[in-house]
Amino acid sequence: MTRKAIATTEAPAAIGPYSQAIQAGSWVFLSGQIGLDPASGELVGGGVEAQTRQVFRNLNAVAAAAGGSLESLVKLTVYLTDLGDYATVNEVMQSVFSEPFPARAAVEVSALPRGACVEVEAIMAGREADV
Repeated sequence: MTRKAIATTEAPAAIGPYSQAIQAGSWVFLSGQIGLDPASGELVGGGVEAQTRQVFRNLNAVAAAAGGSLESLVKLTVYLTDLGDYATVNEVMQSVFSEPFPARAAVEVSALPRGACVEVEAIMAGREADV
């Protein structure tokens, strides 16, 4: 199977030995995004709501680089440092996605890179012809 790295300057650069996304066959696997502003490289202020909105802007930019959008995402994994923020993440998701919503898992973790309070990774339905 052919693998193709996806990269864009419209989302934060990878901060380790990984790609922003990898297309494999007809699927695109988007690495986790935290609420980093791609221009400054800094975590946005404003707490979990602002960080979650930035996360989805970042994911949308990576999805767009792969020929898709947030609407192309079929599965999300949400990592939260406090499950008490679950309702806020749900509110943001309802504002950026339309039905049918992507499948999702949400888990609480002890810490995230750069002190973020939320990280989201995604799987996107791609097109075989794009590989």
